[in-house]
Amino acid sequence: MTTPARTHPRLIGRALAAVAVAAAAVSGFAVASASSATAGDSGQFNTSGDILIADQFNNRVVEVDGSHHVVWHFGNGSSVAGPHSIVGPNDAERVGDLTLIAGTGTPPGADPSCTAPNGCPDNRVILVNRAGNIVWQYGVAGVTGAGADQLNTPVQATALPGGDVLITDQSNERVIEVTPGHQIVWQYGMTGMTGAGPDQLNNPNSAELLDNGHVLIADENNNRVIEVTRSHRIVWSYGSPSDTTTLNGAAFASRLPNGNTLITDSNNNRVVEVTHRKAVVFTYVTNTRPGSIAQPLPTRAVRLANGNTLISDQFNDQVIAVDGAGNIVFTQGKIQTDGTGFDELNAPYDAKVIGDFTGLTNPLAGSE
Repeated sequence: MTTPARTHPRLIGRALAAVAVAAAAVSGFAVASASSATAGDSGQFNTSGDILIADQFNNRVVEVDGSHHVVWHFGNGSSVAGPHSIVGPNDAERVGDLTLIAGTGTPPGADPSCTAPNGCPDNRVILVNRAGNIVWQYGVAGVTGAGADQLNTPVQATALPGGDVLITDQSNERVIEVTPGHQIVWQYGMTGMTGAGPDQLNNPNSAELLDNGHVLIADENNNRVIEVTRSHRIVWSYGSPSDTTTLNGAAFASRLPNGNTLITDSNNNRVVEVTHRKAVVFTYVTNTRPGSIAQPLPTRAVRLANGNTLISDQFNDQVIAVDGAGNIVFTQGKIQTDGTGFDELNAPYDAKVIGDFTGLTNPLAGSE
């Protein structure tokens, strides 16, 4: 398959750095007044406070406002990776007026739109502009591999200050940092090797760069979250491969401003916040709320600047925000209703509030 043209690496670096010029509002993002150029959408694009959602099995990323309206989207719904499609996106974040998306692909039998017996791969991390054009990508559409410019089930992409991108390359059992020029400059995990020993991972599901320069990794099938140094030393961990009560399928982790760690404990259908000394100080269970299925398997939970927690409750087909007391204060999507209509989602995997990098890697850090 022909891949889209790529912008010169220096231009990508400038694009990531240029957001500092427009810094304003909640967390440094400017509030653009132009409407989305993507066909079929209305409203204001890139508004601080809107929610960006990786709507996994609808093969799209959507920006929604507080009234549940889609004001921008990328992805034409196709289960074939291409210049205007994204297959099974597991992660998205807004970087200035660009959108960074991890095209994970879908395994066989998971998504009804994917009828291929071996599933529908994507294996790209892409930067998309407001008009829906890919301006940079790492990985080749539909190609699975571990060689130069190849990925195998990338589940998260994090834009770093300076222009590099941190990619959780799940089925290659690694987290890699790549430059705009497609060079790998750092890696944790041995490519293709599953394990829990030194420099080993088992189905990693997320990675965030911390303020101290370390990397926080949700090591999903090892049922743990680890903080590693650039020299591959583990300096903090929570959970273990042999214990499914503490964590069972660590899907995401972020380090909060208070020093605690917020973790999505997916197979236990809950979100937990733990202190550095590993005391649990907050828990929210998603499968005990009215209308929930037994195993919704929440995938992302991020703490917002207002203290609420935004949760991607994957197989309940909803993104919810809960307050500190566990009250639901916002929902996007109708519980147990797959769809592409108004206020409908299909297995949303990730959601973030535009302009709010609380606990997350801020690509603007040091540039404001």
